[in-house]
Amino acid sequence: MAFTRDSVPDLTGLTAAVTGANGGLGLETAAVLADKGATVVMAARDQDKAHGALETIRSRSPHARLELVELDLASQESVRRAAETIRAGHDRLDILVNNAGVMAMPERATEDGYEMQLGVNHLGHWTLTALLMPVLSAAPAARIVTVTSTAHHFGRALDPANPHLHGRYDPWRAYAQSKLANYHFGLGLQAELERAGSRAMSLIAHPGLSHSELQTTTVAEGGGGVLGPFFAWMAAHTGMDVEDGAMPQIRAATDPRAVGGEFYGPRFVNTGRAVRLPVLRRGSAEAIATLWAVSERETGVALEVTT
Repeated sequence: MAFTRDSVPDLTGLTAAVTGANGGLGLETAAVLADKGATVVMAARDQDKAHGALETIRSRSPHARLELVELDLASQESVRRAAETIRAGHDRLDILVNNAGVMAMPERATEDGYEMQLGVNHLGHWTLTALLMPVLSAAPAARIVTVTSTAHHFGRALDPANPHLHGRYDPWRAYAQSKLANYHFGLGLQAELERAGSRAMSLIAHPGLSHSELQTTTVAEGGGGVLGPFFAWMAAHTGMDVEDGAMPQIRAATDPRAVGGEFYGPRFVNTGRAVRLPVLRRGSAEAIATLWAVSERETGVALEVTT
């Protein structure tokens, strides 16, 4: 049976946080969760856009319970402030969707000196998840959904000696590396949760080829070379709209039948209904351990699971 918006169960009484909720897949994810009754923390960098997104959701669901939290994943200080705000306002967090991301940007560094794509797509979410672990652990059965991409198939595991690709930077290589980091993070986090005996679950999802702001931003930034306009054209003409593209992460976050460690995406790789996918690239224990070590070293934040 196809999993649709109608399949999403009643979420009344639950609290969810969605990164990048001011547009695209994040906005649609926040809208569906709110429509089903969850209190949704919309974490986003651009607060003007976030206010507009909040009003968009309220126009669809007038009784939606929504909160805005400023979150710039390119700043570890901002991530810490956002986590503190969420913890201060909520005793528990039932759903965390690590959705925000950037793609194929020209080489640049975050506020903390990280390569931008690794810094935003992975290291920012690493710190956010780690700092929210106390309220995630306080929920009866929290879910952490990490959004990756089919590009993870082309990524290489982090080189601990050069995770930021100094002297070896290519926009698409860096993007694929960051998306493989997301994939390994989701799998590694599930293993950590199981070892700790936690009832929380970590799942992974990818949106296929969805027509969102991600492609247009890539073209505007100019980092994607000839592939940037090509993918933007493909997404606009053959890709899914955000309503369908968001369904894999929505399913991972809400399907009562979902199990920790599962991977969700479109049935036909880039398009189609949201289905459970085989985890073909599990990642060696060494690659995941390296990701953990590099992430802790770079951020100074340890991800500790409590029960």
